Amino acid sequence: MFSILKPFIFKIDPEMAHDLAIKSLKYNFLPEEIFRVENESILKTKVFGTKLTNPIGLAAGFDKSAEVYNSLFKFGFGFIEVGTVTPKKQYGNPKPRVFRLEDDRALINRLGFNNDGLEKVSKRLKKNSPTNYLGINVGPNRDSKNKVEDYLKCIKEIYNFANYITINISSPNTPGLRDFHDKNTLQLLLKNINEFTKKNKIQKPLVLKISPDIAPNEVANIIELVKEFNISGIIISNTTDKNRENLTGKFKNEFGGLSGEPLAKISNNLIKKFYKESKGEITIIGVGGVTSGLTAYEKIKAGASLLQLYTGMVYEGPGIVKKIKSELIDILEKEKIKNVSEIVGAGS
Repeated sequence: MFSILKPFIFKIDPEMAHDLAIKSLKYNFLPEEIFRVENESILKTKVFGTKLTNPIGLAAGFDKSAEVYNSLFKFGFGFIEVGTVTPKKQYGNPKPRVFRLEDDRALINRLGFNNDGLEKVSKRLKKNSPTNYLGINVGPNRDSKNKVEDYLKCIKEIYNFANYITINISSPNTPGLRDFHDKNTLQLLLKNINEFTKKNKIQKPLVLKISPDIAPNEVANIIELVKEFNISGIIISNTTDKNRENLTGKFKNEFGGLSGEPLAKISNNLIKKFYKESKGEITIIGVGGVTSGLTAYEKIKAGASLLQLYTGMVYEGPGIVKKIKSELIDILEKEKIKNVSEIVGAGS
């Protein structure tokens, strides 16, 4: 059905198309059965002490304000991440702020953490309990005078609803956010979060979402701090505000974060570095260019225990989850691999 609708959808402004998708998902009309695959048990994955049906997740940015996560679970995702949620409601950057690069199978966005804010999102989560494994991505408001305090506010308010919480320091669309990649700044942030969670007896896995544009020497610093402050995992990676030289789309020079297929090799290389330098001791969630069983297989072999996608679903529709799982199962069976976890880091 999506292939029939796609030409019409792609004539609409990308953000308007996204808003229509969110509205349609609120009706929750798609039957779960059509997205099921056979032999999915080979994809069972254990992370953060929990067994997931499969390692394929939806990245933050699609369901920013936690409106349709239970409808999205029906597509066959093993987990979903909502957000980024900020303490106060935020409009984000001026429109237009999302651009399709169809020939590159990519997007550029400069949304700027547009969301309904912590209070409204918390009410939604309380009213509509997640039916599966849910991550909540948090960040500071653009005009915040104390970004560290914003993270703490969000963690305190939403931890009861989350299976894990993502500390987003990596969007290129919030001024000053990527400064948290600096070792001293990151150390201060994680120290505050660590002390805060201990004081408030918050026992939830915390995950750090990083930029693909970090300098090589920052890898060791991040690993050191993640281990020091008992951060459970790293998401590699957010969008890139660089790497435009090989793009062909007319919007390639728009300011913002690039996502989709051009990010695949960049994120895979970074995943390999983190896996190798951390000796496989940190759980990695791999993001960027996951569009098929093969691209999923490559990311897992690079060192990712879990995967996330977003742009791929924009181009292929909700059936992409079933496609990826089916193709990945075929690859694993041909390779005579009994469970997907056996290949994590095998290519690093």
